[in-house]
Amino acid sequence: MKSRKNLLEQLKNLPYFSKDTVRQLASQLGLKDTTAAVYISRFLKYKEIFKLRRELYISADFYDKNKADISYPFYLANIMRKPSYVSSWSALQYYNLTTESIYGITSVTQKPTRTYDTKIGSFSYRSIQKELFSDFSSVEGKFNFFIASPAKALFDLLYFKTRQFRGVKPEDIKPLVGELRIDIDEMDKGEQDKFYEMIKKYLNHE
Repeated sequence: MKSRKNLLEQLKNLPYFSKDTVRQLASQLGLKDTTAAVYISRFLKYKEIFKLRRELYISADFYDKNKADISYPFYLANIMRKPSYVSSWSALQYYNLTTESIYGITSVTQKPTRTYDTKIGSFSYRSIQKELFSDFSSVEGKFNFFIASPAKALFDLLYFKTRQFRGVKPEDIKPLVGELRIDIDEMDKGEQDKFYEMIKKYLNHE
C-alpha cells in the first residue's frame, strides 16, 4: 500500500498525466505495468483521479487546488485536443463581453467536432476549416493557454450558430449579435473593426 500512496503523491504534483506517465512513475517505484493499471482503476474508483479522455487524467487534489483559476481548465482544454484554442462563448465570457451563464468550455480545432463530458465539466470542440484557424494567441501565466481574440471569438460563435453564415447578409450581423446578448460596445474599437472586417471578407469570399 505504501507504493500506491507514493505513486498517488507523485501524480498530485502534475497538472495532467497520461497512462504512460503512470507506468513510468510506477516503474521507478519498482512496480509492474499490470500493477500500475490496477492502481489507475482504484484511483478512479475512489475519485482520487479523474479521466479527461482516453488515457489522459488529472488528480482530484491538483484540480481542487487550481479549479478557481480559469487558466487551468482553459489549459486542459488545449491539452485534450491539439491543436485547438478556446473560443466562442467561453472566450467572450473571459473578455466580459457577455452576461450569459456559460457551462463547459468551447474550443475550435481543425480536427473533427467532439465533446468530452468529464467529472470536471464539458469540453466541446468545433471543427473549422484550415484558413479560419487563426486570430488566437497565447496567454502566459501559471497555466498557459491559447484563446481567440475578442473579434475571432464572436466570429466563431456566429460562424457555428448560423451554420457558416448560411443565408446571412452583412446587414443581418448587428441584429444577430443583439439577439445573442453580446455587449459588443464593450469590445475594443479595434476589435470591433476587425470583427466586421472578418465578416465582410468571409461573406465576399463565399
